[in-house]
Amino acid sequence: MEMSALTTPLTSKTFTIKNRLLKAAMSEALATSQNNPIEALIHLYRRWAQGGAGLLISGNVMVDRKALGEPGNVAIEDEQDLAMLKKWANAGTQHDTHFWVQLNHPGKQTPKSVSKEPVAPSAVPLFGGGHAFNKPRALTTDEIWDIIKRFGRAAHIVKKAGFTGVQIHAAHGYLISQFLSPHHNQRTDEWGGDLNGRMHFLLKVYQEIREHVGDDFPIGIKLNSADFQRGGFTEEESIGVLKTMDEAGIDLIEISGGNYENPKMLGGDVKKSTKEREAYFLEYAEKARHLVRAPFVVTGGFRSEKAMVDAIESGALDMIGIGKPFALNPDLPNQIINGSYETVNTKPIKTGFKPLDKRVSSMLDLTWYEQQLARMGKGKDPNPDLPPLRTLVTMIVTHGTAMFQKRRT
Repeated sequence: MEMSALTTPLTSKTFTIKNRLLKAAMSEALATSQNNPIEALIHLYRRWAQGGAGLLISGNVMVDRKALGEPGNVAIEDEQDLAMLKKWANAGTQHDTHFWVQLNHPGKQTPKSVSKEPVAPSAVPLFGGGHAFNKPRALTTDEIWDIIKRFGRAAHIVKKAGFTGVQIHAAHGYLISQFLSPHHNQRTDEWGGDLNGRMHFLLKVYQEIREHVGDDFPIGIKLNSADFQRGGFTEEESIGVLKTMDEAGIDLIEISGGNYENPKMLGGDVKKSTKEREAYFLEYAEKARHLVRAPFVVTGGFRSEKAMVDAIESGALDMIGIGKPFALNPDLPNQIINGSYETVNTKPIKTGFKPLDKRVSSMLDLTWYEQQLARMGKGKDPNPDLPPLRTLVTMIVTHGTAMFQKRRT
């Protein structure tokens, strides 16, 4: 098979990436109880850098220790962890690898065990999330500006630590995604209303980061193709945001889709044609690619060499975003390059008890893959036969501990 489509470097005005294979963000949950990075992150990202990826994107790094997506998130508010961040950046940039930090704020997508009173654009609860998520409080204008400033400060520290770029997480139902959605954002001030008002927060975050890092430091964005829920962020609105961000100077666009209420990014209910082509959001990319100048990435579904090569050669995208397979095969890029890769087949993580699986399926899947990352953080190999019931016990212990700690403070 001709592999030049995947091995050709990708060059733009702010970067040159050695190949077209991107390790997409996956939550590592490898921080202390105070959200400081630990040595396991260094071992994990050194392993991925050795594996041959052109670009590594970190799991979501929070800009506020009081606003976490889950226990174990790294948070960057100041320079207290600069020495460890430098070690982390150095590990992930070995072998001429790019390593970008994904910056995020969860908004209301933060479990009860982590946040007693989450914030959001509007006081709209998560549909079906009553057992796991508290109803949010609407942000004040001053709080919105504080969060914007936090994104800029975090990006400044990321650059100082030696990472080679940042990615703004504007997908999957987190805070920026909430601002973009007419369902979640029902504000009537400058931060809401029509699409221009709803994307105002994203634009200000981007401008604040750019002011801190300069014009030659890459800033990427992860954006939903759509939220896939009634009254939510639509494909047409997504394309409008893409055009605006491209004109503003964004350096790399990664497309995904869905949120906690409808997790399309996990690959649940997808069409037969999508399964055959593997990429969940490739049809969207084919519509949007010619409308923007920034390099384009699609993440979700890619497993075989052929599907990856076909997608690049189609011209619909410039890089292949891969998530779960990297948790099971960290050497995936090198194996593709040297011709020894065998397709990684991932499957839903289930305990076998249907009522239980229906209730915790998304969280169980997330935690099972986090455990694979934790193994690599300890210098071990991934274990595809890890029992899901063991993962369930870990979930109970982790969130129970987090809840206990929250009550104490």
